[in-house]
Amino acid sequence: MKQVDGGVCAAKGYTAAGVYCGIRKNKTKKDLALIVSEVKAACACVYTQNLVKGAPILVTKANVADGFAQAIICNSGNANTCNANGVEIATQMCDLLGSALKISPSDIVVASTGVIGKTLDIEPIANGIDPLIAALGDDSNAAAEAIMTTDLAKKEIAFAFTIGGKTCHIGGICKGSGMIQPNMATMLGFVTTDVSISPAMLQKALSADILDSFNMVSVDGDTSTNDMVTILANGMAGNEQITTTGADYDAFCAALSAVTQYLSRSIAADGEGASKLILCKLTGASDKTAAIKLSKSVINSPLVKCAMFGADANWGRVLCALGYAGVPTDVNQVEVTFSSAAGSITVCQSGMGVDFSEELAKTVLSEKEITIGVTLGDGNASATAYGCDLTYDYVKINGDYRT
Repeated sequence: MKQVDGGVCAAKGYTAAGVYCGIRKNKTKKDLALIVSEVKAACACVYTQNLVKGAPILVTKANVADGFAQAIICNSGNANTCNANGVEIATQMCDLLGSALKISPSDIVVASTGVIGKTLDIEPIANGIDPLIAALGDDSNAAAEAIMTTDLAKKEIAFAFTIGGKTCHIGGICKGSGMIQPNMATMLGFVTTDVSISPAMLQKALSADILDSFNMVSVDGDTSTNDMVTILANGMAGNEQITTTGADYDAFCAALSAVTQYLSRSIAADGEGASKLILCKLTGASDKTAAIKLSKSVINSPLVKCAMFGADANWGRVLCALGYAGVPTDVNQVEVTFSSAAGSITVCQSGMGVDFSEELAKTVLSEKEITIGVTLGDGNASATAYGCDLTYDYVKINGDYRT
């Protein structure tokens, strides 16, 4: 597997674009994105588990019920959620794009992100469709930028790999900075591939993959109303179609994981106000479910996040988070280690504190990427959760997010 350029345009048959159409007040920020496949593609999606769902999710679910799609349109600056005419607006977005691209509106994935409960005007989107299509090209930078809200950095990646002797590609873009504790996906993620794979196997791969990628990300414990990750597979690589498990399916899943793991880390590192990427690598759990719950409990803890921000080796907060995770574990066998590019230091063994250098701990925890290593004595299961520190800027950003 080799990293390549192009993001969602790295795979054969895909183009993308991003433009400013007038949804945002800030004219320097793009707010409408488009991804188009040259041919109809197999499509799989996962959605937020929040009971309050954005209108675009309802429309997309209906559109991709047959397992296929050909284009993805997404606006930022307005979530189109909790609006009386939300479904109507999302449907109009598909109708307008379908007419312009000369494809069926039902072959379009529609997504929105931004402020909840604010009416979305169709006029700027309608006016932006033609410029958006005119801007289509083989680079996804503009599309990655157009789906951003409070993100500080664009998030995109692509890889080349081989299936059945055929060179294949897979790439993705995503956005996510706040309201990240989705328990299914990130706020918005779009993945494209030229692999030939059936819709059923594509859905199987995506649903399994997110358990160890996007599901393991937490910035602030909130679950967005518009969370969705979508993957298109147009088959243009020419491999024999994947219709069952086996070596080809495993190769595809490995490539998908490379994309989603990278994007998951990118989301955590770009959490609202974040200054550090925090990983909790937990081993020795009784089973996979326990490992996931325990590692995410550590990452979710506001007190752990604050300690990491202050480079304070307050390991007691880690044990506290393990203790209220709701998972039976032998706390007398817990070991905690903090590590980074500056070194590694063990701060707890057998559930008890050990002597350690506060100076070294401060140095280790002052790096931009920190790993909290937790070793249990309950079994052989493991999990890695992705998160970030909690800084003053998080409150500043969310104190006036709408106004």
